[in-house]
Amino acid sequence: MGLSSEPHAEILRLTQQRDEDIDLAQAVLLLGRNAYPDLALEPYLAKLDAIAAVVRERLGNDLDPRRAVQEINRQLFEVEGFRGNEREYYDPRNSYLNEVLDRKLGIPITLSVVYMEVARRLPLPVLGVGLPGHFIVKVLTPTGDILLDPFHGGAELTEDDCQARLDRVYGGLVRLDRSMLLPVTKRQILVRILSNLKTILLNESEHDRALEVVGDLLVLEPSSLPDLRDRGLLHYRQNRFPEALSDLRKYLMLAHDAEDREQIRQAVRGIEAILSVIR
Repeated sequence: MGLSSEPHAEILRLTQQRDEDIDLAQAVLLLGRNAYPDLALEPYLAKLDAIAAVVRERLGNDLDPRRAVQEINRQLFEVEGFRGNEREYYDPRNSYLNEVLDRKLGIPITLSVVYMEVARRLPLPVLGVGLPGHFIVKVLTPTGDILLDPFHGGAELTEDDCQARLDRVYGGLVRLDRSMLLPVTKRQILVRILSNLKTILLNESEHDRALEVVGDLLVLEPSSLPDLRDRGLLHYRQNRFPEALSDLRKYLMLAHDAEDREQIRQAVRGIEAILSVIR
């Protein structure tokens, strides 16, 4: 089951700071400690430092944001060879920053983290933008924001391009709203990475690993009722009946309007029956 509660504790300590003070790369790397118990963070932070150092040397005293974007794109996507893993999009490794930095493959959100962290080291202000179904970045400049898509080689995007990406995911059912282009917090980035990973692991019936991910999610968002429910159901699947009963009873107490209340109520009755026999 990994490192028991140690990774949860590290993530909690790191994310109890003000959002702007969170070291995003370090936090995202920590999310991998359950899957990679011996993961050393420093070599991966050093990789980001080295990429940024090359870009910074090329830029010299040129502080033009567009020139910085060109050089980041050149280094990340042409020299280093980072690219979106379209062939194996749902490979769990795409969600772990250590794997992304080793394999040069990722999904939109993890490649965006790489982009943001290289930019931060220049420094160039780049924030994450959580479009529904697709993650991009926004470069803040004195003359206006620049939207970029790290999954597609750092391509610059217009709002029409963003709508086209929504159309690919949702078949024209979701219209772009300006609020979708607002930057997200670092904590929201961590939650989104973990939520993606939870979905992938549950679809692959990797229940032990999914339970560890849900544990991290509840560290970041203790009030998340769907994650509370999922943890209870995963405990149930592992025959950890007291933990399952505690989580699912709490879910029923708090999720008054949930559509799955009857299903969860039946699960609680089943667990209570099992525990009455065991006792």
